[in-house]
Order: sequence, then C-alpha cells, then structure tokens
Amino acid sequence: MGESVDDSKMSFMEHLGELRVRIVRALTALLIGTVIALPFSQYIVDWLAKSVTKLNYTLVFTAPAEAFWVQMKVGLIAGVFIASPAILWQVWAFIAPGLHTHERKYALPFVIIGSGLFIVGGAFSLYIVTPYAIAFLLSYARPGLTPMITIQNHVDFLLKFTLAFGAVFELPLALTLLARVGIVNAKMLAKNRKYAILGAFIAGAVLTPTPDAFNQTLMAGPLIVLYEVGIVCARIFGKKRTPAPEPTPAETA
Repeated sequence: MGESVDDSKMSFMEHLGELRVRIVRALTALLIGTVIALPFSQYIVDWLAKSVTKLNYTLVFTAPAEAFWVQMKVGLIAGVFIASPAILWQVWAFIAPGLHTHERKYALPFVIIGSGLFIVGGAFSLYIVTPYAIAFLLSYARPGLTPMITIQNHVDFLLKFTLAFGAVFELPLALTLLARVGIVNAKMLAKNRKYAILGAFIAGAVLTPTPDAFNQTLMAGPLIVLYEVGIVCARIFGKKRTPAPEPTPAETA
C-alpha cells in the first residue's frame, strides 16, 4: 500500500485555512469563467428564449433592470460550467492530503469525468427535459388565459433545472469516491438497488417541473442508469478489503 500524507497532524485551524484557500481559488476560477461568458450572455439568453418563442409566445420584462440582471445571471451560470474543471480540481486538492500516494493518480480522471458529467447533465436538461416541460405547461393557455412570462422567470426556471441535473449526473463519481474511501461498496449498492430506483422516481417527481409521468421518467431513467454505472465503478475502483492474516504456528499453539 502506498504512503499517505499524515493528515491527522493538521490542526483544525489548518484545515479551515486550507479550505479557505481552495474556496478562494474556486471563486477566482468562477470569476474568470464568468468574465469569459458575459460577452456571449445575450446570445445565450436569446437561445434560451427559443423554447417559448417557438410556441408563438413573447417574453417580457417588467422592471427596467430585469433584462440586464438576467444577462448577468446567465453569464454567472455559464461561468460555472466553464470553470467546472478548475473548481473540481480545487475539490480534489482539498481531499488529496487524505489519500494514499497511489490514489492521487486519479486526479485527472476525476476532473475530466466530473466536468463531463456536469456538462452532460446540464445539456440533458436544456435539450431534453425543459423543452417538453415548457410545452406541457404552456398547453394550459386558452382563450381568456394568455401566458405573460417574464424573461427572469423563464431563465430562472431553466437555470434551476440545468444546475440540478448537472449535480445529479455526478452520482457515479460520488459513489466511486465513497467506495474508494470504504464508506460503501458495490455489494451494498447492488443490495439497495430497489431503494435507489424508488428514490430515483421520487427525485424525478420532485425535480421535474411537470406532474406527468413522462417527464418524471426522463429524470428517473438517467438516475437509475447512473446508479448502475456507479455500482460498476465501485466494483472496479472501490477500496479492496485486505484479508485477515493467517495465524502463525506460535499463535495457534
């Protein structure tokens, strides 16, 4: 077994100091990502609006600064996705002192896979889930009941689910890390599969914006698949139990 950093020698205040450094660096990466995204935020807002405008409805804003702050918010959330590799690198750097030397080689896969899953989750929400949800919700419009949707409410609706799905798609990575430190294992995860499936449909009912079973399944289906991927990863990368040593003749005498 490889050597590990003696993390226990760090005092509580040293841990807090390290956490502060990592948070500051993550926020710096977020600031850089936001600065990169802001020049494109107007185009992103226009693209986000298409899920409503293509249904022949018009978005409005009801306060002078509303459209401005919507663009700022979109730039910030886009900055989160741009900066996600750097943010995950800071997360890894914070937990790395408690890992063995041979486990630190997983830093790059952690960052690449984690960033990829986060982006795929956000894209899944924007391209698959929310377009169906918006079409369903606006289908309740009828003569005498005309939707008047503000740009802020529409963008908040989309961004909330984009971030939620991005976080949810980190499930295999989270299960792999938990298995790596010995908190869970593949056998335990497989044994509790039925509860995970139930939890996936409950999460689908809570997180999806519509009450219909179709959108609920759009959320629960990927969650179940991701859970199964997590089981496979836990089996491959999970902490291996060391068998107890055989008793020596002197101990058995």
